[in-house]
Amino acid sequence: MKDGVGYELSGCNAKAIDLLARGLDEMRCYAVDPLASADAALAEAPECVMAHVLRAWLHVLGTEAPALSVAREALAMARALPHTEREAGHLRAIELWTAGRWHAAGRALEDLNIAYPRDVLALQAGHQLDFFTGDARMLRDRIARALPAWSAGTPGWHAVLGMHAFGLEECGDYAQAERLGRAAIELEPRDAWAQHAVAHVMEMQGRTDEGVHWMRGNAGWQQGSFLGVHNWWHLALYHLARDEAAEALALFDGPIDGGRSAVVMELVDSAALLWRLELAGVDVGDRWSSVAERFAPAAGSGNYAFNDLHAALAFVRAGREASLDELLAAQAAAIARDDDNAAFTREVGAPATQAVIAFAQGEFARAVELLRAVRNIAHRFGGSHAQRDLLDQTLIAAAHRSGQAGLAGALQAERAAAARSRRQPLAA
Repeated sequence: MKDGVGYELSGCNAKAIDLLARGLDEMRCYAVDPLASADAALAEAPECVMAHVLRAWLHVLGTEAPALSVAREALAMARALPHTEREAGHLRAIELWTAGRWHAAGRALEDLNIAYPRDVLALQAGHQLDFFTGDARMLRDRIARALPAWSAGTPGWHAVLGMHAFGLEECGDYAQAERLGRAAIELEPRDAWAQHAVAHVMEMQGRTDEGVHWMRGNAGWQQGSFLGVHNWWHLALYHLARDEAAEALALFDGPIDGGRSAVVMELVDSAALLWRLELAGVDVGDRWSSVAERFAPAAGSGNYAFNDLHAALAFVRAGREASLDELLAAQAAAIARDDDNAAFTREVGAPATQAVIAFAQGEFARAVELLRAVRNIAHRFGGSHAQRDLLDQTLIAAAHRSGQAGLAGALQAERAAAARSRRQPLAA
């Protein structure tokens, strides 16, 4: 039997194919519960390989260490079943990623999409991997390579547009990124990633009023989206840029952190917003305590340096010394391993963590020294330009507070020049 784009599916019946298609659609939109749909497909057809694959990817893409064991179980079950070469490509990539070979997994997904360019799950997994490794060029080009095989009538076209939009934005092509992101939302208002791509364009161009309107004007992403916290975070950044700290705090207390999520990616957004608020001189009260408490179970994972940095923000601001010590020990262990996170941590994650600890402890000159060493290579530990801007904002604040007025002025002039260069109108 075949899927909606004509690729063979192993071990599926008609009901399982429908449930799998629902799960893949939910994943493309970052909405509802694709894991439940994958499980439902497996209940109908336990030998449906791509349902096992979807289940594995959903656990790997969360970047949380405990989920890797579930992904490995799904991988083992799928490998024991008859499967196609395309399905085998997914299994190879999942095996590499769960073994800590992030870059090799990305290359395996490249090869898979060269052979099967309409495999949107492979495109989406690879796109997320490019985001996690900070590879802006591949965020764009992985999708661009597949475009000739796609058309407006192909299921998942909106997601391809949205992914390409984000890759273009991270490469500085803001006009084309916005055009494609808006087109994706016109096709599928629930597409939270396309919504997010346009939000990034407006963030990078300083179009805060338009950004608020964009995020509040489309309700498609606001209900049932597991990218919802991150998109609310973008709205909070616009309000913060407009000196509307009360609105940003209200968003923190509501849709960003009000649910007291223990999902690490959502805690990253909570910590990042509180840190920015404090840099802006806002008193955030005791909000750090709850964020640190929920980060604590991940303190010793050492699975992804980008997450660890944000956990460190919470631990140092909440005075969680034991959790911070556990995190630093996990970073040291991560550096000693033979996997890709060793480099993420050694090159950027560990020194950036030491820098924010120094900043929080009033050692501003040391924070400056550490941040100047990593700011130009910070993309190597993942995230977007907007997320990594936390490091530049911290550097400027540290320069001011350490009495390095010349450096602070130079950094602000640099920042203003970059902002001017990004403020280009949307092309006709």
